[in-house]
Amino acid sequence: MVEELLTAAVGVGIAATTYLVAAARVVKQYERGVVFRLGRVRGDPRHPGFTLIVPFVDRLHKVNLQIVTMPVPAQEGITRDNVTVRVDAVVYFKVVDAAAAIINVEDYRFAVSQMAQTSLRSIIGKSDLDDLLSNREKLNQGLELMIDSPAVGWGVQIDRVEIKDVSLPDTMKRSMARQAEADRERRARVINADAEFQASKKLAEAAQQMAETPSALQLRLLQTIVAVAAEKNSTLVLPFPVELLRFLERAQQTPANRAVETGDRPSGEPPGP
Repeated sequence: MVEELLTAAVGVGIAATTYLVAAARVVKQYERGVVFRLGRVRGDPRHPGFTLIVPFVDRLHKVNLQIVTMPVPAQEGITRDNVTVRVDAVVYFKVVDAAAAIINVEDYRFAVSQMAQTSLRSIIGKSDLDDLLSNREKLNQGLELMIDSPAVGWGVQIDRVEIKDVSLPDTMKRSMARQAEADRERRARVINADAEFQASKKLAEAAQQMAETPSALQLRLLQTIVAVAAEKNSTLVLPFPVELLRFLERAQQTPANRAVETGDRPSGEPPGP
């Protein structure tokens, strides 16, 4: 009798242990568990920690709630200004409703990927090349709205969408390089012309000031001579001031010639009729 009870107790213990092993589940912190009982959802999703289900009756599906980083393959399209480009992007999304992500869509990852590719091709066709190259923030927001609208029904929330790279044909790259070079050359010419204009105005003011004060011109001449002499040239040509030549010419004239020029007569000469 005792042996039969002992055997029964061992059997019950083994059965209970087997049941617990088959029923025990562990849901991680970043997961939620959706329980299906005979094909129907049973209650709310199970929260992180230890949980039990009915073996062979319940089935637990774990859904990851972490943010998923999904690269979007490069899509080729024609922009609104008829330029062929290849654009790739990356989508950041997460599951916010575990039950909807299991029930409403067969594979929410594949669905988000396909929606991202079609939305990216649509954005390419609606945008100009300049928008793809310089106004990506606006395009990112447009992509996010286009993907997020259907994703709400799948229990998925789009966190953000980023355009990674825009590939252009080689001919277009060369054309853009020539355009950029021509634009830089145009700006350089405008800057040089503006500098020449400002310099000419300053030179005109300086010439007017020196014309009013001749001594300033002589001082400027001496400064130029000092600057040229500092270069240690073997030959130095100096312009001779015209005022100095006139002074020497007056010094060589006789008193009679100076009197004739001034209209005076030499001393002792009787006045004329």
